[in-house]
Amino acid sequence: MARHLEVWLLGAHIGTLAQVDGRLSFSYAADWLAQSAANLDHTPLSQSLPPRAEPFDERATRPFFAGLLPEGAKRKLVAQTLHVSRQNDYALLDGIGGECAGAVTLLEPGQTPQAPEAPHTVRWLDAAQLLHMLDEMPLRPMLAGDEGLRLSLAGAQDKLPVVADVDRIGLPLFGAPSSHILKPPIAGVEGSVFNEGFCMALAAALKLDVAQTNIHRVRERHYLLVERYDRQPGVQSQRLHQEDFCQALGAAPETKYQSEGGPTLAEAFELLRRTTRPSAPHILRMLDFVVFNALIGNHDAHGKNFSLLYTRKGAVLAPLYDALSTAVYPSLTDKMAMKIASKYKFSEVQARHWAQFATDAALSPAQVKKRILNIARRLPEHARATLASFEAAGNGHPILGQIVTLIEQRCALTTRRLTATTADDTEEAPS
Repeated sequence: MARHLEVWLLGAHIGTLAQVDGRLSFSYAADWLAQSAANLDHTPLSQSLPPRAEPFDERATRPFFAGLLPEGAKRKLVAQTLHVSRQNDYALLDGIGGECAGAVTLLEPGQTPQAPEAPHTVRWLDAAQLLHMLDEMPLRPMLAGDEGLRLSLAGAQDKLPVVADVDRIGLPLFGAPSSHILKPPIAGVEGSVFNEGFCMALAAALKLDVAQTNIHRVRERHYLLVERYDRQPGVQSQRLHQEDFCQALGAAPETKYQSEGGPTLAEAFELLRRTTRPSAPHILRMLDFVVFNALIGNHDAHGKNFSLLYTRKGAVLAPLYDALSTAVYPSLTDKMAMKIASKYKFSEVQARHWAQFATDAALSPAQVKKRILNIARRLPEHARATLASFEAAGNGHPILGQIVTLIEQRCALTTRRLTATTADDTEEAPS
């Protein structure tokens, strides 16, 4: 039995996702291919799905489309709510693929997406309704099954696309675009809202390109609100297309970690060279992201936590997002999602490993060393100042002081190792 969903990108019909005998395939629409051939700046669906007339088989199709869906336990709960198999990417997309990351919408044949100029329908929430939603999210991710809601975001953490307007939160209905991502506390990760809010604010203080993030509260319950960089703000929030590095490189979401076959840092830098013009600014920004994540202890910076954003000027590196110090929690792994040279553990990274990383990524080892030292020397002061501003704003939390201490230790260690005249491979280091 064959089933079909029409794939729309930026409001244009771009192709068809099919499921035949349980296997996925994707075909570009002939009229879109003709327009693409006439317009070299036409936004592709994915770097891993280049325009062509022949259909893509499941091996090529699945990484991009499965990459639009929640992962792990959240995926299982969505499947249970929709009464479909958790392995059935097609059925999950049919159920929640209306408002996805980027500018992709999946609709039944015969349906069309909401016109950009059409009034957007939003279900605004009062405080009690917002609290109820926060309670519901761990049990029913993406609020799957609610009438008028077809919302999907990748990742294993609870999160929800919402519309934020001044001091109110709403749910986008019937295909309307969201403006923000709401993140409640992560179960079992103490102070996760404050942790991520602090790390994102610290990145902004360091002048990195970062998604705007703020901590909010409703009746003593805290949550994080992240402004979507793949939406153009305004009276009618418009979608911008994006894809994460796993999607762009054809890696399935369950293999997002390098140890499981996911993207390496060398592949990430090569992707930027191949897709961005000029590439140098984006490569330098990516280098800053890598160094920042290492120094704050974000061990979960895998291929799905970096993205390409498609603008009128072409593909660019998306702002930093999902930056959280995982190393501050002893119960979480001390293994980084992507190796620095041959090392998964930060405590084992010596000067020669940073130099090898630079060589592998086709960067200048001398310039990489200079940039690492620049960040390592500035970061502790910014961390202390950001902590002070959080406490002054009433957003203090014990975890933040622990993060600042960890950052100071990592920066001091990195500076010593990069400035030593001889390598000391036995030096003790924080994990």
